[in-house]
Amino acid sequence: MSAESTALTGTYLTLDDGRPAVRFSRTYDHPVDRVWRFVTDPDELVEWFPSRAEIELRPGGTIRFSGDPNMPESTGRVLAVDPPRHLSFDWGGDELRFDLDALDEKRTHFTLTHVLAAENTAARNGAGWEVCLAALDAKARGERFEGPHAGATVPWKEIYARYVEAGVPSGAPVPGMD
Repeated sequence: MSAESTALTGTYLTLDDGRPAVRFSRTYDHPVDRVWRFVTDPDELVEWFPSRAEIELRPGGTIRFSGDPNMPESTGRVLAVDPPRHLSFDWGGDELRFDLDALDEKRTHFTLTHVLAAENTAARNGAGWEVCLAALDAKARGERFEGPHAGATVPWKEIYARYVEAGVPSGAPVPGMD
């Protein structure tokens, strides 16, 4: 994946309630129930999400995050769940929302909205999601991908620089760079 040929897929926005967020959308050639497993099954998530996430799929349920080299183990709380259409949870003070819409029996529109506690994390987190979603995109195509922590082969720094150049709020500390 060349940084020059890959368009930034995240959009920085302000939600109706005034909170900053970054949003990503994809269309996957899988039924909605299959994409739901990408988002909720710990063994599926570990292949693309920044941490291993074990989720009690009920409002108020606990999520255990582990295995991210840039974050300590932690827990979050499920805010809302509507299988197989919506999951939102608290993640380190931020809110992650996954919305899935079946386009037909074989295709699903996937939207990830990362609601930010601090506006200056938008470029950093946007770039991080580009890397993670590249892993999910490969997984959805049935390709092998080395996961979200593939290291130096992933053009994270270039993607981050392009978010900053695009005017997306930045300045938050970056693990491994600051």
